[in-house]
Amino acid sequence: MKRVYNFNAGPAALPKEVLKRAQQQLLDYENTGMSLMELSHRSKEYDKVHTKATTLLKELLQIPDNYEILFMQGGASLQFSAIPMNFLAKGKQGNYSLTGSWSEKALKEAQKLGETHIASSTKETAYAGIPSHLELSDNPAYLHITSNNTIFGTQWRDFPSLSPDVPLIADMSSDILSRPLHIEDFSIIYAGAQKNLGPSGVTVVIIKKEVLAECPENIPTMLNYQTFAKNKSLYNTPPTFSIYMLSLVLEWVAEQGGVAAIEEINKKKAGLLYNTIDQSDGFYIGHAENDARSNMNVTFNLSTKELTTAFLAQAKEEGFVGLGGHRMVGGCRASIYNAVPLESCEALAEFMDVFRSNNR
Repeated sequence: MKRVYNFNAGPAALPKEVLKRAQQQLLDYENTGMSLMELSHRSKEYDKVHTKATTLLKELLQIPDNYEILFMQGGASLQFSAIPMNFLAKGKQGNYSLTGSWSEKALKEAQKLGETHIASSTKETAYAGIPSHLELSDNPAYLHITSNNTIFGTQWRDFPSLSPDVPLIADMSSDILSRPLHIEDFSIIYAGAQKNLGPSGVTVVIIKKEVLAECPENIPTMLNYQTFAKNKSLYNTPPTFSIYMLSLVLEWVAEQGGVAAIEEINKKKAGLLYNTIDQSDGFYIGHAENDARSNMNVTFNLSTKELTTAFLAQAKEEGFVGLGGHRMVGGCRASIYNAVPLESCEALAEFMDVFRSNNR
């Protein structure tokens, strides 16, 4: 079997080593005579998996003891509703920084539940950059940001610095585990797993314990963060296989040298593709402003729609999958999450050079 060059935006590439480990244990996990997918979530065998995933995530991201790690479902999209339900108190405003469609969707959900305020936006520049300043409301409940923007290919380099009484909440679905973080700067970090953490099905929430005390009791049980914190994310049946795969991905990251080592590889991959774009004499046109370029999603266009169509068709023939831009914006996008090897980016850069040479 020949594997393709996988540049899908999500669900995305998984490390080959992880897939092989899962394959070896698929029918018989740890001599139980069952697949992990068949184990009870109350069993001691699954408890070890659950604990290992929590412990490894805590170690890799250096998460302090005053934070809880929760495993939820519903993707990042459910968090768009859970956050204002839990933390948008009457008389306060949920502040949002708009840097793409996902932050727009988060704002839209909050508007259904309380007062909101747009603290910054780059919509006027087709979301090609990251805001340079913020204007918070008079009584902010929190500031919500999206750390990386998959559709437009932009990424926060430096995070906002806020006063201690304004919680910073970040949707890190597409770049968590791609670079070291100072966790203490955030009250909540959440991330759907299907880009850098594992397969779809589980959403990781990292939440400060003192923030949990603010969760009201009169909201649906499964949208209350305290439900998951008090029950070790086992109030109901969790997505056990997704959490198992998450634990294998975390093991793989540790074997690569940890998050700092992963960041260096990600910089090389992104640099290779951005250099190819910049040195193409305008044949390839990057969407994101240089100082806002994402190391996870490289977005670009060709000079005409016809060339773009031809590029994508030929790329697919050559084994490159997932290079089409999001349906909202079109163009091209190479999603180069942690599991995408450097060799895939080298092959793509070479293909781009050859295509440019043949179609000038």
